[in-house]
Amino acid sequence: MNLSGVLFFPVTPFDADGTLAEHVLAEHIERGMRHGPGGVFVACGTGEFSALSEAEHPRAVRVACEVVAGRVPVLAGAGGPLGTALNQARAARAAGADGLLLMPPYLAQGPGYGYAAYVAAVAAELPVIVYQRGSVVLEPEAVVELAGVPGVIGLKDGLGDIDRMQWTVLAVREAYPDFLFFNGLPTAELTMPAYRGIGVELYSSAVFAFAPEIALAYLRGDERLLTAFYAPLVRLRGKVPGYPVSLVKAGVRLRGLDVGTVRPPLVEVTGEDLQELDTLIKAGLDLVAS
Repeated sequence: MNLSGVLFFPVTPFDADGTLAEHVLAEHIERGMRHGPGGVFVACGTGEFSALSEAEHPRAVRVACEVVAGRVPVLAGAGGPLGTALNQARAARAAGADGLLLMPPYLAQGPGYGYAAYVAAVAAELPVIVYQRGSVVLEPEAVVELAGVPGVIGLKDGLGDIDRMQWTVLAVREAYPDFLFFNGLPTAELTMPAYRGIGVELYSSAVFAFAPEIALAYLRGDERLLTAFYAPLVRLRGKVPGYPVSLVKAGVRLRGLDVGTVRPPLVEVTGEDLQELDTLIKAGLDLVAS
């Protein structure tokens, strides 16, 4: 699967009554596509995967596939209980998705070979990128094993343990040189210098969802953005649990598209934090234009 450049993780818009706003999602994705992302990851973490019903999930994936229309790969979030993950995978395949970002299973934990069986079952439906975060913490040899599972094409790291990732990259690429690695930390741009140092070039850009101009300028090498925009954004992100998603959705609204609010247990960005986000976006855009 050819994934390159900035990877676009759209938010999931909701109408005023809380229902999925498919027309707004289509507009949001089309606006992002005008800036040339290397892939679209719909109904994933930034898209409030855990808040979507089983009926809403395939509708969001279908909208993304229709808008993208084969221009770049479309991957859908999947995960949770095995039955749910399989249903999501099959629905995503029917909607036209090219692959899945596999979230950690909920609550139940087994040994490594149990998790490998979980991944293999889902990967039988569509190609899978495993998301390492939360309860899924993989040793290098476990990733080598997963890389040998048919349909498993990559690992997205949401832990930020650079030492672990270095050993993992070395171990996997010796046996599977085409296996994909992603920096999956929130506001990944801030940590990309470290990830590039260990050979990981791909990353998920939350900023692309609301300020693609800034995300692309950073990709082109504008290192000024790290201190002037990304560092203060990360500090703001750390103030409230759930802000890595809430800030993105608020940012999309500030840029003129009404994508609605986040669903509980996430909370809205309010007051001074919203004003700070607005100031940061304007400052980042001014820097890009200078």
